[in-house]
Amino acid sequence: MTDTVKYLLDESRIPRAWYNLLADLPAPLPPVLHPGTGKPIGPDDLAPLFPMALIAQEVSAEREIEIPGPVRDVYRQWRVTPLYRARRLEQVLQTPARIYYKYEGVSPAGSHKPNTAVAQAFYNKEAGVKRLCTETGAGQWGSSLAFAGALFGLDVQVFMVRVSYDQKPYRRALMETYGARCVASPSAQTQSGRAILAQRADHPGSLGIAISEAVEVAAGRDDTKYALGSVLNHVLLHQTVIGLEAMEQMALAGDEPDVIVGCTGGGSNFAGIAFPYVGRQLRGGRKVRVVAIEPAACPSLTRGRYAYDYGDTAHLTPLTKMHTLGSTFTPPGFHAGGLRYHGMAPLVSHLKELGLIEARAHHQSQVFDAGVTFARAEGIVPAPEANHAVKGAIDEALRCREEGRSEAILFNLCGHGHFDMQAYIDHFAGRLKDLDYDEAELAMALAGLPSVQAA
Repeated sequence: MTDTVKYLLDESRIPRAWYNLLADLPAPLPPVLHPGTGKPIGPDDLAPLFPMALIAQEVSAEREIEIPGPVRDVYRQWRVTPLYRARRLEQVLQTPARIYYKYEGVSPAGSHKPNTAVAQAFYNKEAGVKRLCTETGAGQWGSSLAFAGALFGLDVQVFMVRVSYDQKPYRRALMETYGARCVASPSAQTQSGRAILAQRADHPGSLGIAISEAVEVAAGRDDTKYALGSVLNHVLLHQTVIGLEAMEQMALAGDEPDVIVGCTGGGSNFAGIAFPYVGRQLRGGRKVRVVAIEPAACPSLTRGRYAYDYGDTAHLTPLTKMHTLGSTFTPPGFHAGGLRYHGMAPLVSHLKELGLIEARAHHQSQVFDAGVTFARAEGIVPAPEANHAVKGAIDEALRCREEGRSEAILFNLCGHGHFDMQAYIDHFAGRLKDLDYDEAELAMALAGLPSVQAA
């Protein structure tokens, strides 16, 4: 039995604590503001939406936060996830670079999302919550929360962005198999949804709209809390098991990454692979380049404004400072539905402002070409979202070839594409067109940003 196999079968290797980047930031994160008063919010302001344990994690400055035993027990079903070296891809690219990828597609839901879904379900169950309400883009988060809800006996309702609801019926079926109710958003079930439908009956939806619907439902019921799959500090915290494991596995391989690549929509899987390495660097450790890859049709990091904005379209959520395209911005309906969010996680945005990470944007035809190249070399079909990270890693490998540099590249393959084969069918048939956002709509959305004095 090889050392690598022994490692993967050793449950003691599952991290016992999440890593909290807030403890090592060189400049503090701007405060979250109350949407009514414009003043920094307190725990009581968030209590209608989240259990106090998660609120405490949201603001904690402790470097390590212990993972509860029941959460680690569930993690054992798929963690430690494998770290592979993409030797065949290296050969195809004829690059001197060493390419590694952390594969999160082995979880029951097929993505990295259960890392936080299980934790959030556990804390809500401990708080006596009966129901969870959430949104989902491509369906990876919705199916992950449905899975976690089934394990902890929680009722789950998911508002799925309409364009993805239509594009990805098998993700819907997976949620329903786990026992969740999946509703196309915007819907007639909420005031927020009805207001959008009154303006446009065939609205394709957006994550901002779906968040409004989920928050409205959760805030209106005492037995219901809201769960979010990305953006917030506690969500990114739970994902750091990815990078913590990768650190040990890279050491086992006798290597260290020079470049880390991740796809970005709200920021959760990117944070999972990158934050432990960024934190080590901030504490005086080895420097590493960190590259975020986002869709050109929804480019919050590369085109958005760093400003206070609402996390949802109906302005029910607190104001956070982030790279945003404007809360009323509706991205075109490209296939990477999990990346169709108007804003970037405040922590990821903060790192960008501090110059600690880079960002690039690509169109979907380019990222699907990269995903096909990867699949034909490595055998794993990536999800549309993960194809962005593949594209970024390939670009870095080709740069190494051009420069004659033998660098180690690590990226997070955050999910498989088994439920996304229609996107590949469309790609091969030439129907997967590059979609651009409406410049006028973006200008209008940015013009409507709330007027908040810089904190």
